[in-house]
Amino acid sequence: MGTTAKNPTATTEPESLADLLGGRRGAIDATVPPVAFAAGWLLSGESLPVGVGAALVAGAAVAGWRWLRGHRPRSVLVGLLAVCVGALIALRTGRAEDFFLVQLVANAASALAWLISVVVRWPLLGVVVGAVLRQRTRWRRDPALLRAYGRGSWVWTVSYLLRVAVFLPLWLGGQVVALSVARVAMSWPLVAAVLTVSWVVVRRSLPTGHPGLRHPVAPDEGFAPVDSEQSPQRG
Repeated sequence: MGTTAKNPTATTEPESLADLLGGRRGAIDATVPPVAFAAGWLLSGESLPVGVGAALVAGAAVAGWRWLRGHRPRSVLVGLLAVCVGALIALRTGRAEDFFLVQLVANAASALAWLISVVVRWPLLGVVVGAVLRQRTRWRRDPALLRAYGRGSWVWTVSYLLRVAVFLPLWLGGQVVALSVARVAMSWPLVAAVLTVSWVVVRRSLPTGHPGLRHPVAPDEGFAPVDSEQSPQRG
């Protein structure tokens, strides 16, 4: 009969996914350039160059602030690059709504990627958290963690599909202000909700006695999970 794996370094109150991934901060930063774009576009009498300029200035300001605060250069540059690409597309087509086309395409691609990851049993939530925790692929050898990350990944898949369902008709209708509002409403509030819900799903999917996300347990290590829907183990 197996014994429950124990680790003296395991914490009784573990980090949430928000603590591990820092998603809320990045989502808040991402809302600044679209708001600046819409504000500049409206205040200038729907001048596309002014709107683009406002977005680029705002994006550069956010990137510079994060850089000075010591955040990773890669994430800073990726955020600024997305703003630049959106600006170039809008200037190229002459359509203000096309500033948001990058986000529409990115969310559609993300929904597809997360869906495929669950189907092939490489849930992206596990890939991301495993990378943050420097576990490589050890989490995949833990059936309980693999199942939990798969269920949590469905939450993220639905969130991307929801964004596409909202953004697509607004983009097709040329609703620039509505797109900006939706961009804000479906950025940090939605990310905060998804982080919370996916964390609850992951925790409730782990059997009682599981040592948590930081301590994957392979089947040959003797962990004997005790399923309990009434008393979920803290991750």
